[in-house]
Amino acid sequence: MAGGAEQSGTELLAFAQFLDSSPQPLVYGYGRRSLHELRAREFGRLAGTVYLDHAGATLFPQSQLTSFTKDLMENVYGNPHSQNSSSRLTRDTVEQVRYRILAHFHASPEDYTVIFTAGSTAALKLVAEAFPWVPPGPESSGSHFCYLTDSHTSVVGMREVVAAMNITSIPVRPEDMWLAEEQDATAASDPDGQPLHLFCYPAQSNFSGTRYPLSWIEEVKSGRMCPVGGPGKWFVLLDAAAYVGTSPLDLSVHRADFVPLSFYKIFGFPTGLGALLVNSRSAPLLRKTYFGGGTAAAYLAEEDFYTPRESVAERFEDGTISFLDVIALKHGFDVLERLTGGMENIRQHTFTLAQYTYAALSTLRYPNGAPVVQIYSDSEFSSPEVQGPVISFNVLDDNGNIIGYSQMDKMASLHNIHVRTGCFCNTGACQRHLGISDEMVKKHLQAGHVCGDDVDLIDGQPTGSVRISFGYMSTLEDAQAFLRFIIATRLRPSHGHPLPLATPGEAGALSAESLPATRARRSPSPQEDASPDSRLWDNAPTTVDAVSLRPPLLETTRTQQTPSEKAAGMLDRGLGSHIVTNIFLYPIKSCAAFEVTRWPLGNQGLLYDRSWMVVNHNGVCLSQKQEPRLCLIQPFIDLQQRIMVIKAQGMEPIAVPLEENSNPAQICQSKVCADRVNTYDCGEKISSWLSTFFGRPYHLIRQSSDFQRNARKKRGKDQSACTTATLSLVNEAQYLLINRSSVLELQQQLSTSDENGKEELFPVNNLISRFRANIITSGTRAFEEEKWDEISVGSLHFQVLGPCHRCQMICIDQQTGQRNRNVFQKLSERRERKVNFGLYLMHTSLDLSSPCYLSVGSQVLPVLKENIEHYDLPASEKQQEVIS
Repeated sequence: MAGGAEQSGTELLAFAQFLDSSPQPLVYGYGRRSLHELRAREFGRLAGTVYLDHAGATLFPQSQLTSFTKDLMENVYGNPHSQNSSSRLTRDTVEQVRYRILAHFHASPEDYTVIFTAGSTAALKLVAEAFPWVPPGPESSGSHFCYLTDSHTSVVGMREVVAAMNITSIPVRPEDMWLAEEQDATAASDPDGQPLHLFCYPAQSNFSGTRYPLSWIEEVKSGRMCPVGGPGKWFVLLDAAAYVGTSPLDLSVHRADFVPLSFYKIFGFPTGLGALLVNSRSAPLLRKTYFGGGTAAAYLAEEDFYTPRESVAERFEDGTISFLDVIALKHGFDVLERLTGGMENIRQHTFTLAQYTYAALSTLRYPNGAPVVQIYSDSEFSSPEVQGPVISFNVLDDNGNIIGYSQMDKMASLHNIHVRTGCFCNTGACQRHLGISDEMVKKHLQAGHVCGDDVDLIDGQPTGSVRISFGYMSTLEDAQAFLRFIIATRLRPSHGHPLPLATPGEAGALSAESLPATRARRSPSPQEDASPDSRLWDNAPTTVDAVSLRPPLLETTRTQQTPSEKAAGMLDRGLGSHIVTNIFLYPIKSCAAFEVTRWPLGNQGLLYDRSWMVVNHNGVCLSQKQEPRLCLIQPFIDLQQRIMVIKAQGMEPIAVPLEENSNPAQICQSKVCADRVNTYDCGEKISSWLSTFFGRPYHLIRQSSDFQRNARKKRGKDQSACTTATLSLVNEAQYLLINRSSVLELQQQLSTSDENGKEELFPVNNLISRFRANIITSGTRAFEEEKWDEISVGSLHFQVLGPCHRCQMICIDQQTGQRNRNVFQKLSERRERKVNFGLYLMHTSLDLSSPCYLSVGSQVLPVLKENIEHYDLPASEKQQEVIS
């Protein structure tokens, strides 16, 4: 491994030292072409961003789009199936692009055909459907479909197509192929025999970046190396999608039968366009059943008569191809050649960055000598022949335990570093490198983990990894920014020194005794809301002060013991009491909080909580992660006037009615956390207001009252089946609760010292606002709430659904919109495995006969998990209080 001696502690490996210590010449950049000028001119949108997911999708340069747009504006391109002049121009241009593609891969039109597809996945499916499979019979064992286990999901998925044809699929491990390379070729199969078999493998693993030998193509086709034993002739499909984005492929030397690829991996644009390159010797074997527009030479509608076109491309390109996207490829090739000088230069440049980053990561050690990362690789990054510009790894703590990829992804986002996490649609490689058995995969599925989610650790074992990958426009600064991020988040914070927990007697801690008299007193015991119908509140006692944040609480009348008090049992006085100290609702999703002291409940949670949201011009829901200034939008609910007043600095207040407009509104579809929701636009007036404030076109939409969005409820102890809870536009649950004692512990971790050594505490209220909870309680111990299974507040009963997994939004100061990475960082250190803070709740045991309220000062009665231990009220407080 290049890189020289290991670096000590937090030092970053010097690039010059790395180059000097390399046993082979390394190339960075593109000669006289300035990489910094290229980035500034072509990729100005990357300013302040470190993009390291080029294996997922590389980025298009500005001049490519400019050139393509100019082409479209100056020419008329018609449907290539017509015969007019604009259509002939399209056909001729498309054919020129086919030639350009073949030239790029050092192939001639005599040797290969380009079939345009919707991407490499569509190309793979085409081969699976059209290959001349021979099912087993009395005289033959039939065809075999073999694939390397280190293959993309789209390759493995071909087995479902061939299974329908009664064809056997055989997975082959990389170790088996490497072993076959070393074996004597005397056991080779007959290259001209029957039946026909297909072997698929990737030129480059999209998981680890391992580059498999292109020599396997000829070895397998010639019969000198067989994936499995038995008679027959082997064909080879080379999955080149991940490989060709950063490396040349010479098909005049490595003559694979089928080569699927996606062009956005090379150029960044267009997306949704790929190709299948078919060897001319193999093309006549392909069989086709369906025929679409443009593929038939002749057919009859009333008779089973059909003759396909002679051209292989025309025969397999059903319907009208995406001809404008095909034309865009010409500009992609032109610009790529002009900017870099060709794929060999790209290969050398990207490998240099990958090898340097690999070397630097490998040297990072904790003070106890433990490695900071575990890298998953089959090579030592010795050369671009065996390794692509991809690094797959997991971050470790100083005890060698893996830190979940989801946590690292969130941390990277705070530093504006874009990475990929998970298994990258390559389960086989993921299992092999992470040691995940087949049984564990099934167990993980039963535990709720599916491909692409953020469940990164199960029983302490990883379900995936972090992947970084470089593209032709990547720079040394990108690599070093990523390395500094790892150093800053893993080596520079203090580890293994937990701060003491906050207790009620310490400075800043809140207890029931420290509350104002009106807030420490029991609040009225609420009854559940009969209906969120706005007419209900017209006649209700107006005890909610929508402007004042601390109005006096109602006087109370003592009555009989509440059901929750009867169920609570004996008091455990050692655990102390819990009081509701604050209530917040967020009428507009991701906008500022509206704090109240008493508020009605609806069937979706606090009345009007997250009933509205802001969307962009495409109808996509916005959050503070994309638009931090949303927190500066301040909504106020006035129940008496039936309006929501929205304020922002520099803007005149604007009112939005609480009731739905009786006139038909524009119904639109949107999504919240993958759930489809029916909404309606709140009108041009508020849209113009928002667009003026943000400087881009935004709309305010509201969930339709006749639309019900359900969330699966946790099975309760006395429930025979899961029930459903109705949700507003919240992410996960009807309510979110946090404990002040937990906030106080985090506050101590965030404390800093000024120049005189005086400790400066992070404001508690600032921290509370970042977690955007509905209910704030005063606790006695930090994170004790995580042991709760249920809670009661008066006669209201809530089921705990689970912890809230935090994202980088908690780093946004809700008063200014500014980011502070330390909040997530410190919480990550304290919570170790998962960045959890707060509890999701849903209300249960609904009594729909009368309205109910949630009030500040109410006693909170938790029920613990497992042993179902109860907190209870003191005997003097066991009483029912009713609403006047």
